[in-house]
Amino acid sequence: MSSVDDIGYGRQFGDFYDRIFPSGAYTEPTVRKLASLHPSPGERALELGVGTGRVAIPLAQRAFPVTGVDSSPEMLQQLTAKAKDADADVEAVHGDIRKYTDDNKYKLVYCVCATLSMVLEADDQQAVMQHAADRLAPGGVLVVETSNPGGLRALHEGQQRTSYFIPYPEPNTGLLTYSTVFEDRSLWHASHIWFEDGKSSVGSELARLTTPEEVDEYAAAAGLKPVDRWADWEETPYAEDSPMFVSTYTTR
Repeated sequence: MSSVDDIGYGRQFGDFYDRIFPSGAYTEPTVRKLASLHPSPGERALELGVGTGRVAIPLAQRAFPVTGVDSSPEMLQQLTAKAKDADADVEAVHGDIRKYTDDNKYKLVYCVCATLSMVLEADDQQAVMQHAADRLAPGGVLVVETSNPGGLRALHEGQQRTSYFIPYPEPNTGLLTYSTVFEDRSLWHASHIWFEDGKSSVGSELARLTTPEEVDEYAAAAGLKPVDRWADWEETPYAEDSPMFVSTYTTR
């Protein structure tokens, strides 16, 4: 396990990740759409950046077993416990999504929740896409969801730095984010403070400003062709200022 590079995301966010990104109704559109995109129900899917299993576990409960790869031992430890409690067929693999390979071919490979943007070099993002394409069976589908630079710029309204607060439904609960864009380096830094019931937790992340066109180029270089692009899992039409984008690709 020591040979896998880990940026420490799980050490920072593991204790409150599932509060920021809850399962249930929040995750249901993602799971429903991924299930509909899988060409072969009952066959195993591959998730790159599985985290605590927010998506993988409910997908497995719909008869789509999942192999989930992540570099964070802390997140995988939570995934293993949660999958056992849910009686969900999710295989937790400690690995680097820039290099991951196995002996299987999958009809569905997916990388969601801005995981690709947390890979900070374009060449490494290309490597993620290439390894994902290598694992696709003929006719398989690759799905990428990540943050959209145009939406981030709209949020900043021309400023390098901004902050925003998102209240959550529970009383005394919410997320405060301090956001900085480094256009010259194509990077976005965000420090998050999670407030809940009088307590707070802090985590910071660094992401690459990754455009839909770049992801398309990575996919083409990996031998894939584009299928669709949306702003979200409800298939809202994509716009330049959409906060996120979801792109799908298939084998040629």
